[in-house]
Amino acid sequence: MTTKNGMITKIKDYMLLREVMVILVILALLTFLFTSRGVPIILTIFIDFAIFAIITMSLNLETGYTGIPQFGRVAAVIVGAFAVGSIPGRIMARFMGFPWGIEYASDTVNFKVVPQITALLASNWLLSLGFLVLSLTVAALSGAAIGWLISRPAIRLKEAYLGISLLAFGDFFMWVGHNWKGMVGGSVPVNVPDPFRIFAGNRFTIIVLVIFTIAFLVFVFLNKLTKSPFGRSLRMIRDNDMAAAAAGKNIVTVRTRSLVIGSALAAIGGGLYVLYVGSVASIGFSRLTFTFWPWAFMMLGGIGSNIGVLLGVFLLCILRTMIVIFRSQWFGFLLVVGIDPLWLEFTLMGAVIIGVILFLPYGLVPEKIEPMLPANRVKRVLAGRQ
Repeated sequence: MTTKNGMITKIKDYMLLREVMVILVILALLTFLFTSRGVPIILTIFIDFAIFAIITMSLNLETGYTGIPQFGRVAAVIVGAFAVGSIPGRIMARFMGFPWGIEYASDTVNFKVVPQITALLASNWLLSLGFLVLSLTVAALSGAAIGWLISRPAIRLKEAYLGISLLAFGDFFMWVGHNWKGMVGGSVPVNVPDPFRIFAGNRFTIIVLVIFTIAFLVFVFLNKLTKSPFGRSLRMIRDNDMAAAAAGKNIVTVRTRSLVIGSALAAIGGGLYVLYVGSVASIGFSRLTFTFWPWAFMMLGGIGSNIGVLLGVFLLCILRTMIVIFRSQWFGFLLVVGIDPLWLEFTLMGAVIIGVILFLPYGLVPEKIEPMLPANRVKRVLAGRQ
């Protein structure tokens, strides 16, 4: 017992050391960017980090903790974005006497109506707050509904079949939005009322603080959830679903709940992204950005590790930003041999992912070994038996 506890202590110390080292690297890179580019680039990294942290943590819940091959993360993100882009604005337009039906998504109407809705929101902070809460609520409910819907035909499938089914759902929703003009404009972007316009010149800073706070709350929620009995059920099903079924766990129900919760959180991330950019372009929600990148973030940070996911997202967001900013400056010489540095973002990020798979297969901060019960409770149980 003592030897086992000593081993667990050593592993925890090693993991803590890795976390500290990754944090130091992140701080060093942020300091370099701050001194070379100033505050705006730091705020941009923070908001990218916050949005992708929410989406990646939702993916980690379904894949890292439940073992679902979620290759359709983009589906819930799209649904959340579409919900925020179509429902709250229509409600406001209805009460203000503007066109709010199918014609609301027409570019000739939308570009006239949305600025007037935004002007009204900017005149009343309570109305702006209500619009923000309504938007996030609509996104979460829509994501949860889609999570339940896609779980019906897919949840009983195994491995590759389930992954391909979820991947197909993601493409399905993207093309529905692209071709159904009455929802979010089809191939033409639709503007979204801005609840942050009330802050005028400080809008960008306030958005960063709000989304960062929501990302922190999502982290706290998932951390509590994954350490609860429900979280232990998720890991049990992930590690051995036959043993979980033999222990009386309803695998379909548990996986469905995981998909519902994860999809609701991912939809909130999609809704926040729409509010941040101020418009919805259905074709802009690609598998690359909202499925592949979250997978890359999760793999780099550590599958099944919430803190690892946060560090992975932060580090890769910084690296992507540095590549975009400095690719021409650092790699301009490649033009001599006919290689355009414009495409180095994908090449170098791909190289980073391959390096992680080869040398850090469990990520920067792998899932920690934790006892099923707290140490003090184990001691009380053992003392009671004696």
